[in-house]
Amino acid sequence: QVQLVESGGGLVQAGGSLRLSCAASGRPDSVYLIGWFRQAPGKEREFVAAISWSDGISYYSDFVKGRFTISRDNAKNTVYLQMNSLKPEDTAVYYCAARGQYGMVYTATAYSYWGRGTQVTVSS
Repeated sequence: QVQLVESGGGLVQAGGSLRLSCAASGRPDSVYLIGWFRQAPGKEREFVAAISWSDGISYYSDFVKGRFTISRDNAKNTVYLQMNSLKPEDTAVYYCAARGQYGMVYTATAYSYWGRGTQVTVSS
């Protein structure tokens, strides 16, 4: 089992920045991928970014490329999502998720473990 706890959400003006954190506990050694997903009211959960736990290879959705950066600190069992140039359309609950296999990076249903989410609100 892996437990994930997100933090760092909040209210920010358009153009501002936030850094989200995802702390993993339990059996983080069983994790291959950590991903960030988001869900806005009335919309489906969508992929934002992911990172390979062992070698740090990162993946991004097109709508965050160049604005968001995912990184990891293996010593702290923590993954970060640095979000810059935030837009009102980035407003959503952001979830951290973990997957015990490689592949299917962009598919929410492929991730076995989920945090409870952290709210990000970007005002115009």
